[in-house]
Amino acid sequence: MIPPEILEKVRFIEIHTRHLVNDIFGGEYHSVFKGQGMEFSEVREYLPGDDIRSIDWNVTARFGKPYIKRFEEERELTVLLAVDGSGSSIYGTGQALKSDIATELAAVLAFSAIKNNDKVGLLIFSDHVEKFIPPKKGKSHVLRVIRDLLYHDPTGRHTRLGTTLEYLLRALKRRSVIFLLSDFLDEEFEIPLQLVSRKHDLILLRLEDTSEQELPALGLVKWYDSETGEDIWLDTSSAAVRKQFASQVEERRDGFEKFCQRHSIDLITIDTSKSYIKPLMSYFAARATRH
Repeated sequence: MIPPEILEKVRFIEIHTRHLVNDIFGGEYHSVFKGQGMEFSEVREYLPGDDIRSIDWNVTARFGKPYIKRFEEERELTVLLAVDGSGSSIYGTGQALKSDIATELAAVLAFSAIKNNDKVGLLIFSDHVEKFIPPKKGKSHVLRVIRDLLYHDPTGRHTRLGTTLEYLLRALKRRSVIFLLSDFLDEEFEIPLQLVSRKHDLILLRLEDTSEQELPALGLVKWYDSETGEDIWLDTSSAAVRKQFASQVEERRDGFEKFCQRHSIDLITIDTSKSYIKPLMSYFAARATRH
């Protein structure tokens, strides 16, 4: 049985995101994420002015007069929300944890997708694939996706993006739109990330807490790593220690951004202490100019 408080949270998120989808994101999503091909519609008789390259020669031979194939834009998309459920996702120094923001973002994207008549699926991961819900249509299905994001208790604490990306390559047979929500605090996942981006339309949403980028001067502090479970003592009163920490974080962030630019992988950075509306709208606007 699902606890009543989880069902209340699902309802709250549905109400909270409905306005965003109907008034802000829905139209932007529709204009940006369109069908990715053409599908066969019908065969009809050839009319003067039709493109002779569309002639169906098999049907023409059968009936003794020319017929052409008609195609329509393939409207339906498959959208997969891949959400990081590792230990670092339950971190936050503001009003919300990374996992809270990830759930809201996933809800907004999922409701935008079904409004567009697209299928939506969910994958929750840590150091392994925790849960996979195959893509389907409909509001009830999206509510299940939100419920599982809130209710699922991950068994893994670490992040293994490479394992997740390799699973996506095997599990998704047709080209899909993949929103990957994570803080990307992992290493050696660049190659599978490139492979997924070549096969699918991959959009990365990087969730960041500002406290992770610089250390406050609090003296000798025990630093707990939520993924490794290790305690490390740091002398945060040392300007050199704080500077080195900030430098390493900035170098890592810049390196990842440059990697994404080199390989044409879309990256949206979300500061969990601020509204995600502006960076998401900025991304939609920038993407619209590319198509």
